Amino acid sequence: MSNSFSSDINRSPRILVLSVRGFRFQAANCCIYEFEDLLTDLELAQLHVANPNRDFDIACKIYRGVKYLGGSDSLALKAAPFPPELVLEHEYDLFFAVLDNPFQFHLLESIKGWREKCRYTACFITEMWQPDLKIKRLFREPWSNFDRVFLGVTQCVEGLSKLIKPPVTYIPPAVDTLRFSPYPNPPQRSIDVSYVGRRSSNIHDALIKRAAQDNFFYYHDTVKGKLEIENAREHRILLANLFQRSRYNITNYAKFNSTAETGGTQEIGYRFFEGAAAGTVMIGMPPAGEAFPRYFDWSEPIIKVDLSGTDVVEAIAELDAQPERLERISRRNVANCLLKHDWSYRWRDILSTFDLKPSQAMIEREKYLSKLGHSILAEIES
Repeated sequence: MSNSFSSDINRSPRILVLSVRGFRFQAANCCIYEFEDLLTDLELAQLHVANPNRDFDIACKIYRGVKYLGGSDSLALKAAPFPPELVLEHEYDLFFAVLDNPFQFHLLESIKGWREKCRYTACFITEMWQPDLKIKRLFREPWSNFDRVFLGVTQCVEGLSKLIKPPVTYIPPAVDTLRFSPYPNPPQRSIDVSYVGRRSSNIHDALIKRAAQDNFFYYHDTVKGKLEIENAREHRILLANLFQRSRYNITNYAKFNSTAETGGTQEIGYRFFEGAAAGTVMIGMPPAGEAFPRYFDWSEPIIKVDLSGTDVVEAIAELDAQPERLERISRRNVANCLLKHDWSYRWRDILSTFDLKPSQAMIEREKYLSKLGHSILAEIES
């Protein structure tokens, strides 16, 4: 069966999505742009790419100054000459702003008439940390513009709920599982270990040493500093191809080496979903707390290895001696992601809060995900 799902291209879009992809090019954001792509492809959502220029930045400074001094959002909007980038011509069921931090609400003013033309309004803030809740500026953001706020982290849901009026709901990370799944035609896994993004220097050093001693392919980043991407869709395809060809993937909880930013809290990073969806055997340290066992509730989703890295090589050697176990882990990871962690499921959860239904194309996708996922599980049990 093809994994292309048709939508009614003749109907007007019912979803309006605001994206920051026009000026936020870091590789870490590509996972949320993947979500937006799915909405435009299968929901035929209208995507507005905010691209603030100098005039917009000046208006933003005026807006914030008036807002923070006077406490009036309406007065600040009248004083700030925001240049409209998009004028809405028809009505939408839902306005959905996808932001990578809680200080980007001024971008909403690039769309003229979004309040009047949209039946429901929501924002999805993919990243926020405990220290952010102590920033006074956060309380003054126009949260009341939204009917619902969705957060991509668990640790701030309760705290933010106490500070703002709209209900706050956790939406866990997800992935385009059909892109990352190696099935139905799995390629050869010619990479022994992949380790991309933030890393433990101890684990990295141990794997570098292992690769120098033997026929062992260790793939890792070599760039320093912020990694920016020219084409988000192509980057995701490349990452999926890399993981589909990797036997092991080193995965740790989000920003494990940046406690000043996170306040010491631990969250499930996107890498867990990507690595599992691609069928890698994940090795590393999952976040503490209830979230990880709730969303990765199958046998051996990750082989725990301390961040000190002293036992990573031994763990791989022990696993290599059990090829049947490795195959079961790989298949379970893929199947469970197909059944639980595709972006289409997150979208259904978001829509359900407004009593809205997914498109027929989304429904067809879910049916195919279920069929493929259960077929892989059946192979494990046979």
